[in-house]
Amino acid sequence: MTTRFPLTGGCNCGAVRYEVTEPLVRASYCHCRLCQRRTGAAASAQAHPAPGSFRITSGMEALRTWKPLSGGGEKWFCSECGSAMFGSNPSHPESIGIRMGTFDDDPGIRPSVRQFVAFAAPWEPIPDDGLPRFPQRRHERDPRLS
Repeated sequence: MTTRFPLTGGCNCGAVRYEVTEPLVRASYCHCRLCQRRTGAAASAQAHPAPGSFRITSGMEALRTWKPLSGGGEKWFCSECGSAMFGSNPSHPESIGIRMGTFDDDPGIRPSVRQFVAFAAPWEPIPDDGLPRFPQRRHERDPRLS
């Protein structure tokens, strides 16, 4: 299947809509407790657009953000239906994580890494899918390698 641009997506109720005008750069699974609680699932699949290729096309007024007191990135959600939509990380401000379940069609990319596997849900084992696994954030260097 050929991916057609712009990619579009939105929340469950349709209040928030967005588009991505270029191929996605990467996708990943996150197994952290914040993602587990935010989604109600064992992991969150997210895709990252190229800088400047993502925009909200409608419903900006319906979006709300939550920022954990412990630090970390903002979590964006629809205030009408509660759909988890996007995430951002202050250490990588150019990057946004779009929740893959919000795309209207196949986004043409598959997750290529699993991060925060040290916090994986014990009730759903991580599949043996061959993806690289990182105990914490994939961007952090292992201090044992310094």
